[in-house]
Amino acid sequence: MSTIKIENLTFSYYGYVKPIFDNVSFSFDTNWKTGLIGRNGIGKSTLIKILLGLNHEYTGDVKLASNLKISYIPQDTSNLTGSLNEYIHKQGVDETLCKTILRKLDFARELFEMDMKNYSDGQKKKVLIAVSLSKPAHIFVWDEPLNYIDVISRIQIEEIIKEAKPTLIFVEHDKRFVENIANKIIQL
Repeated sequence: MSTIKIENLTFSYYGYVKPIFDNVSFSFDTNWKTGLIGRNGIGKSTLIKILLGLNHEYTGDVKLASNLKISYIPQDTSNLTGSLNEYIHKQGVDETLCKTILRKLDFARELFEMDMKNYSDGQKKKVLIAVSLSKPAHIFVWDEPLNYIDVISRIQIEEIIKEAKPTLIFVEHDKRFVENIANKIIQL
């Protein structure tokens, strides 16, 4: 059985006749790194929210393996404020592992002591990526993880993914990242 199986999934915003996406079907297994690609507004983030159980306004079947643990990175970083250490502990992840990943992303040690509200958006994304990869999960679901990330950091993230070998579903517009990471692509 697949970890995730989607059959005939259709989504429309209330009041709109034309669906955002229509009759989408695919299955997803462990060890896959699947890129969801397509133009803006096609429903990639909506599909992720459906997988996470955050959106129930669809038709079709969504089947997830029982007891599936998902680690999610949203596009939005604005909620990151306060102490990095407190955030790490609230997320229930290993502090040493998380900070090791951050250091691999050239995250300066002095940032560990700053309020996260003073981080750049790229630094906040690095925190979300490090925390996500520190969580014990079956699937990592990332919605545009490279927003605000420079080319050097993108390469570092690719290296960490290749080393950690997570099962990953991601939305990303960076074609090079998709080519280097995805072993399956779903075009919406």
